[in-house]
Amino acid sequence: MELKSYSAAIKWMFSQFPSYQNIGAGAYKPGLQQTKELLAALQINLDSEKIIHVAGTNGKGSTCSYMNSILTEKNEKVGLFTSPHIFDFRERIRINGEMINEDSVLQFCQRVHALQLDFEPSFFEISFAMALDHFQRNNCNYLVIETGMGGRLDATNVLQSDISVITNIGLDHTQFLGSTLEEIAKEKAGIMKARRPVIIGQSQLNCADIFRQTAHKNESTILFADQMELRYPSDLNLPNLQLKNLQTALVTLHCLGMSISEETIRTAVKKVAQNSGLFGRLSQLQEAPKVLLDVSHNADGMKATMEAVTRLNYGELQLIYGASQDKNIREILDLFPDKVQIHLCSFGNERSFSLAQLEALKLVDKRICSINSNVNSILSKLIAEAAEEDLILVTGSFFLLSDLNLQLFNG
Repeated sequence: MELKSYSAAIKWMFSQFPSYQNIGAGAYKPGLQQTKELLAALQINLDSEKIIHVAGTNGKGSTCSYMNSILTEKNEKVGLFTSPHIFDFRERIRINGEMINEDSVLQFCQRVHALQLDFEPSFFEISFAMALDHFQRNNCNYLVIETGMGGRLDATNVLQSDISVITNIGLDHTQFLGSTLEEIAKEKAGIMKARRPVIIGQSQLNCADIFRQTAHKNESTILFADQMELRYPSDLNLPNLQLKNLQTALVTLHCLGMSISEETIRTAVKKVAQNSGLFGRLSQLQEAPKVLLDVSHNADGMKATMEAVTRLNYGELQLIYGASQDKNIREILDLFPDKVQIHLCSFGNERSFSLAQLEALKLVDKRICSINSNVNSILSKLIAEAAEEDLILVTGSFFLLSDLNLQLFNG
């Protein structure tokens, strides 16, 4: 197969090396040896920049984005690697907010395609290697790296990071990481490095001792961000979970010796989408009626989203929700308020709940008003019918948002 265009390269990556984003559990390849061999074959250096490594069940993408935005406002050249993407693969790899260009993606895929390896790297391993290669070619002096899943066996854990960050622990991906908070905490704690500091975003009773014990074993300083006096400006208009993520970001950068003014924090928060590409965290699509987009795809994330929504002033709440089949959809439906009109929606990815499965849910939950196969159609209909003071929330899977055609709603 010859790769001559960006679209061909992306198609090759998804077809030759199936991704978790596309097929779920079948793409999961735990372990570090293949990643090490791939990076060695590509002659990628692992030790040249200051590396911040971030794991956690919820909030790790936002925490990475806040750190990236602050570093950008401090005039640092910072590479950001996150996942999954929503609209374009290139969202995963950015330098000071600018996505990797299509030619760089194509050229890297051609290099990997030409390698004579005795194994097939996973989609995630290739994406991660591409990010490191791009950051090093562009002489970034900070790397902010988000784990894909877990920590101990995640491909990104080949890095000898300068500082490790674990935002929080929740029950997600339990088929891979464990069925209890303690088991999942042990997997996340695997990103800690010997004699390198670690920041824990939230003090959770079930997990704190596991983190302390692992840090002690590694002779690492451990700090709990929510117990630190370092604070963000009091006038920031952010949901509570995002304030926690910002606090974690600030404590991390402070631990690295960085002094950050309140004005820098305000500017970084204001420009976080521009500086990092952060999207889908109660992002506002339009006003009157207000339309918010959110990617809360597990119970803990949805609890935080619902807490933020209940603090808003609105007339009626219309909620468009879509989920992958590995999620406990009934558990999440229980988190929605009583006074809500729910519109369940499937999406294009094959991991979506089927229309028949969603119809069965409608029979047992009177709040469910409609079952839909096209998020753009139902959103357009609700916008046309809603009063100006109403709120429309589109939430759930990254895949649901990826089906949105934003041009339809941006005039």
